[in-house]
Amino acid sequence: MSRLRIAFLNAAHGDTNTRRNFRRELDADLVEFDATERHLPDSFDFDAAVISGSRASVYWDEDWIPPLKSWVDDAIETGMPMLGICYGHQLLADVLGGDVRDMGEYEIGYRVVEHTGESVLFEGIDREFTAFTTHSDEVAELPPGATPIAENEYSNHGFRKGDVFGLQFHPEYDTDTAEEVTQGKDLAEERLQKVLDGINEENFTAACETKLVFENFTEYVRDVQEPAAD
Repeated sequence: MSRLRIAFLNAAHGDTNTRRNFRRELDADLVEFDATERHLPDSFDFDAAVISGSRASVYWDEDWIPPLKSWVDDAIETGMPMLGICYGHQLLADVLGGDVRDMGEYEIGYRVVEHTGESVLFEGIDREFTAFTTHSDEVAELPPGATPIAENEYSNHGFRKGDVFGLQFHPEYDTDTAEEVTQGKDLAEERLQKVLDGINEENFTAACETKLVFENFTEYVRDVQEPAAD
């Protein structure tokens, strides 16, 4: 088939790191929409959609969130494959009937996550892997009918329901992004320094394995969209 056309729903409030990271990692033509400005597609003429992270919470009372949820809900109804990262993961869970809550603490830095081995998204990735995390909300209850596909001691880190996939960690981050995001957090000085010390070449190299989820997702979308052979 021709090159994939993916709706990129950017919820990152204009952060340039987000645009750079997703355009680098996704082998597709990304049509970008600034969700925080209520800029959303006027059709569902895409092979898939990807939802970025955000500094917002899905349960906040902000005027751009309900229209985003509504479009995503309608897009899922059409059968469009979806991939959500961090906030996108939580938004997909919320739209599908799951429960997103404040964890009461912050997970941040390069952490170990484990996948179940039961999802195409993790093909080629070690069962226990390193990934950069930054979140204080969690998918506390999965949507009805959803399958957990990754977790660690903090929270669920991945689920699948049909053609919808959510990931809590950030496979797209480079070290510049990780450092900038960390510097922007209100953390105790000792913890802040520990996280910054962990943003190094060794951990980044280990976390690069997670970039395979983007390749696996686009391959999955191609398989879903490929017309059946006669």
